[in-house]
Amino acid sequence: MVRRPVAWIVAVVLLVEAVGIAAVNWFLGVVVDRQDMSLAGLDPDTMSTSSKIGGVVFGLYFAACGVVALLVAVRDRPPAGLGRVLLVSAAVVHALLGAFAWGLMGWPAFLYMVVVLALIVLLLMTYDRPAARGGPTGPQDAPEGPRGDGGSPVSPPPAPTTP
Repeated sequence: MVRRPVAWIVAVVLLVEAVGIAAVNWFLGVVVDRQDMSLAGLDPDTMSTSSKIGGVVFGLYFAACGVVALLVAVRDRPPAGLGRVLLVSAAVVHALLGAFAWGLMGWPAFLYMVVVLALIVLLLMTYDRPAARGGPTGPQDAPEGPRGDGGSPVSPPPAPTTP
C-alpha cells in the first residue's frame, strides 16, 4: 500500500520544513537587528522580535502537523479530530504559499509547495474513513429489517403502467 510511505514522507517533510521556517525567520530577525533597519518607521527591535516569534510559532505549527503525520504513519490509522484539522489547514497554507511563491520566487518554489500540498492531500485521501470503505454498498448488503425487506423503511415505488 502507499498509505504508510506517504505518511512517513509527509512527516519528514513537515518536520524539516518546521526547522527551516523557524531558522529562516530567526535569521531574518537577526539581520534586521544587526542592520538596525526600519520599515515605515517601525521600531527595528519590534520587527526583529516579531520575526523571531513568528518563526518559532510557524515552526511549532509545522512541527505539530509533522507529529500528526508521524502518528498516522506509526499507527496506520487515519488522523482524527484536531490532527485532521491540522493537516487540512497545512494543506491550505501550502496552497496559499504556493500561490505567493509563484509570483515572488518563481516556479521551483511553487513546484515544491504544490508537491507538499499533493502529499498532504494524498495522506488525507488514502486514509479514508472505515465507515465509507466497509459500510453497506447497496440493498443486498443492508441488514435485514423486521419486515425482511433489507431494512428499508420506504416502500418501493409503484410499478409503471402503460395507458
